[in-house]
Amino acid sequence: MRPETRRLWRDIGMQLPFLAWLIVLWMLLWAQFTVLAFLTGLVVAIFVTRVFRLPTVELSGRVNLWYAALFIVQFLWAVLRGALSVTVQVFDFRRQPGTAIVAVPLRYADDLVMTHVAVVSSLIPGSLVVEADRDRRILYLHVIGVRSKEDVEEQRQGVLGWEKRVVRALGDPSQYRRLKADERAGRIDPARVGGAR
Repeated sequence: MRPETRRLWRDIGMQLPFLAWLIVLWMLLWAQFTVLAFLTGLVVAIFVTRVFRLPTVELSGRVNLWYAALFIVQFLWAVLRGALSVTVQVFDFRRQPGTAIVAVPLRYADDLVMTHVAVVSSLIPGSLVVEADRDRRILYLHVIGVRSKEDVEEQRQGVLGWEKRVVRALGDPSQYRRLKADERAGRIDPARVGGAR
């Protein structure tokens, strides 16, 4: 098989999960799980992926199941803590919760990791990504509940902790090796990465 043919089949294989998701989304949109809904969803999915073509995202090909499971548990805990924290701030009529825009320069992120970190940071109540500087790998978050520079730094470290968790669970081998090298060199405290924001 020629290299061009192999590349074509690899690209099709990488698009299959996306196509399947678009078909499921189409069927959910129309609340119909019939053969006709599947076929029209397939036509729409192919049309969308061909007309609105995006650059192919290179997946790392690495998933650490232990760190992925740990990530999920820590994320759910962070969502619960964030929801409780925001609730307390909303019903505390004595003072307004402080807010800030926090710039977080990511250390290990490529496009995929940066996207994961941005989504996770936005899903935790109390923070929302308002801008992403792709070229400089900086996320800008609007956060509530900050009253001092220490609070701002804590928020920044929380997002960097999520970046490290994503790299451990899904990052490519070179990102993971850089993270481990930084931990061995003492630039990162592994205990801080383990706790959820």
